[in-house]
Order: sequence, then C-alpha cells, then structure tokens
Amino acid sequence: MILADKIIRLRKKNGWSQEELADKMSISRQAVSKWESAQTVPDLEKVLQLGTLFGVTTDYLLKDEIENEEFTDDASEHTVKRISIDEANTYLEQRKRASWRIALATFLCIISPITIMVLSILSELSNPIITETTAGSVGLTVLFALVLCAVPIYIYCGFKNQPYAFLDKNIPFELEYGVKALVTEKKNAFRPTYIAYNIIATCLCIFSVVPLVILSFTGNEVLVAVALALLMIIVGIGVGMFIVAGTQNASMQKLLKEGEFTDKEKKRTGVKEAVGFCYWGVLTAIYLAWSFLTNHWHISWLVYAIGGVLFPIVMCICSYFADKQRTD
Repeated sequence: MILADKIIRLRKKNGWSQEELADKMSISRQAVSKWESAQTVPDLEKVLQLGTLFGVTTDYLLKDEIENEEFTDDASEHTVKRISIDEANTYLEQRKRASWRIALATFLCIISPITIMVLSILSELSNPIITETTAGSVGLTVLFALVLCAVPIYIYCGFKNQPYAFLDKNIPFELEYGVKALVTEKKNAFRPTYIAYNIIATCLCIFSVVPLVILSFTGNEVLVAVALALLMIIVGIGVGMFIVAGTQNASMQKLLKEGEFTDKEKKRTGVKEAVGFCYWGVLTAIYLAWSFLTNHWHISWLVYAIGGVLFPIVMCICSYFADKQRTD
C-alpha cells in the first residue's frame, strides 16, 4: 500500500475531510489532494507531522510493504475525542433541558428569602400580624425548603453533564465531518431567541425596583413588603431567562470552540469561575451573618444588590490579572 492510500485510509478513519486535514497540517487542501492522488509526496517534515497527527510510525507511512497500521507507543497521548452528529445532538438537547432545570433551581434560591423578609416586616408593625419568633421559624423553614428543592436539581444536572465535562476543560476534541455545519446552523437559528431573552431579562431586572421605589413613598410597610417580594420574583424570572439563553448558547459555543470557550479563554474562565464561586460564597455568608445577628431581614438583601453591582468589576480585575500572568 503506497503512502497516498495510507493517508486516505487514516484520514477517513478519523472522520476528517481533506480540508480538515489541511487545517491541522497548516497546508492547503490542494496539497492534501495531490498527496492522496499520488501527484506529489510530502517532504520528511510533513511525514513526521502526519505520523504524530495519526499516531502511527513513519515506517508504516514510508514503507509500502507494511500494510497494517503500526501505532507509536505514545499514540494514546495523541488520541483526540471525536464528537459525532448524534453525540452533538444528544449533548445540545441535554443542555437545553438542563438550562430550564438550572433556571428553576436558581429561581427557587432567589425567592427563598421572600417569606422571612415579608414576615419580619409584618412582625415589626405597630399592630403585628405575627410574632418575631413565628416569623423567623416559618420564614427559615420556607427558605431551607426551597433551597433543599434546588440543590438536587443542580446535582442532577451536574451528573447528567459529566460525560461532556471534557468540553469545559483543556482536553482536545474534534468534531466529525458535518458536525460543525450542524451546530453553526443551530446557533444561528437560536440567535434571535438568545438576543430576545437577554433583552427581556435585562428589562425585567431594571423594572424590578420600580414597584419598590413607588410603594416606599406610601410609608405603608405592608406594601413595601409586597414590593420586596415582587422585586425578588421579577429578578428571579429575569435571571432564569439569562440562564436559559446563556446555557443553550454556551453549549453550542463549546462545541464550536468560540467566544469564551477557545483554548485561550478556557484558562481565563477557570480563574473567573473559581473567584466567582468564592465571591458569592462570601457574600452569602455576610448576608446570613448580618440577617441572623441583627434580624434585619428586610434590609439585609441589599448585600446581594450591592454584590451584583460589584461582581462585573471583580470579573474584569480577574481577567486583567489572568492576561497579565500569561504575558509575563
């Protein structure tokens, strides 16, 4: 078997088109076409590159008498995960369902303090409708119940995503022929929905404070309590829409290695995720400590409002230092 036939065999075995092989070799598609039609022969440097790319020995490539593939000892190191059209469709559908589940779990977490905030305000009226003790016990029970409903959803979505965890890490993978075109088409079709969801979600988050601002002028604490509850519900819906749109769009970007999911951006994202996890963990600890120590549940929610405003600044700082560290 001559070299030309071996190149064709190995290329098709990996599911690559001539253009894809050319991209990996940093040459033109015409050059690959000439190799495979035996019009030209790759130079020694390209033969070595082909051997590394396919994980086979140069003897196998150069010696016509060797028919069976001879893999190098480190071929496993060059093995790249291949994603078929069926696998891509399964992944995208799984992330679509997960986006709604994660949005629901996040919504439950956001609205979980509503009961304790409203009951705390009602317990401080001149003619209290409920005692502080009852307000605290009922409010905390509802809070923990909603959080306990949300946690299993997060865990379940995490387990379902485990087979595709390599997409979030610096593990090389390749799309089989036709997958890139399919995912690109789905991404373009989803684009109007992605834009609409983000616009509506942004408007909801901005509008959420309007009822509170208006009703605060009435001086009626019951109405203020209702406005606080309404604020958190509206914000929860808005955040949920951000999650649904963002999760589905991110799943397609991961497959296409676009946006923040390029190999370069993955490193930056890892740093930002770690900082973000610590940031919101500390913020939650401050919120709970302030609330329990002062029993001012009706104003302690401001911790999250202030934290949300400062969060983009923290992420920008993380990006700056991540970039600076790579350039040093």
